[in-house]
Amino acid sequence: MDDFVPCLVASELVTNALQHATSATDGDVILRLSRTEDDALWMEVQDAACGLPHLLAADATSETGRGLFIVDQYARCWGIRALADNVGKIVFAVIDRS
Repeated sequence: MDDFVPCLVASELVTNALQHATSATDGDVILRLSRTEDDALWMEVQDAACGLPHLLAADATSETGRGLFIVDQYARCWGIRALADNVGKIVFAVIDRS
């Protein structure tokens, strides 16, 4: 697997978490990496913010707002899982080997 795509997707997910989790009580951001059964890369980022991210329409003049658009373009799939008791969320992405 080329390093560029996983690093780009991880960077976008972690950056989003850091931007939005800083106002949460526990500002920790956790990145987890593993492999799926078909050898794709599974990555997830956990933070303590309860607000769920959403895909924005890309704006050519804006300096922000493209993170999930980039994730959507490179990942096989991605999604969001809210954690129980409003303690945060996990955003995950699956990236194919090729």
